[in-house]
Amino acid sequence: MRLILSAFATLALLSACSAAEDTPPATDVGPAPMMLGELDLNQPFHALGTEPFWGIQVTRENIVYEGVDRAQQRTRNPGVVVQGSTATYTATTDQGNALEITLTATDCSDGMSDRVYPVTARVRLGEETLLGCAASVMAMSEHEGQDAGRIVETKPAQP
Repeated sequence: MRLILSAFATLALLSACSAAEDTPPATDVGPAPMMLGELDLNQPFHALGTEPFWGIQVTRENIVYEGVDRAQQRTRNPGVVVQGSTATYTATTDQGNALEITLTATDCSDGMSDRVYPVTARVRLGEETLLGCAASVMAMSEHEGQDAGRIVETKPAQP
C-alpha cells in the first residue's frame, strides 16, 4: 500500500511540474518608465547643441557622440544615476575620452530656433564642456521640420 501511495505522490508531483512548464512565460513589456521631467530615460533620446554643433544619441545599449568636423565616439551605456531632477551618465569612449552627460529636468532652448526641449543637457567630453538640450527620439521625429513648439511626444509609446 505504501508503494502505491508513493507512486501516486510521485506522479502527482511530476504532473504538477509538467503543468508549470506548459504555462506560457509572461510577456516582456520592457522596463517601467524612468522619468526625468517629460523624458523617459529608458527610451532612446537625443541631446544636441550648437556652437559647436554636436549631438549624442543614447539608447539602452550605447551612447554615440558626433560633432561637426569631429570624429564619432562611442561607448556602451553604463546606466544612469538619477538624483532628484538630475540624471548622469559617466563612461569612457572608444577613443579613451572621459564622457559625462548631465541632464536636468528644465526647459531648454537650442538658441537657433523657437523650439523648447523638456531637458537641459551638459556634456563633458575630455576637456571640453558642451551645452545643449535633450528630448526623446520619438518626440524629435514627431516634430521634425518644425522650427517652433515644445518637443515632447504626442503619440503614446509603443510597447
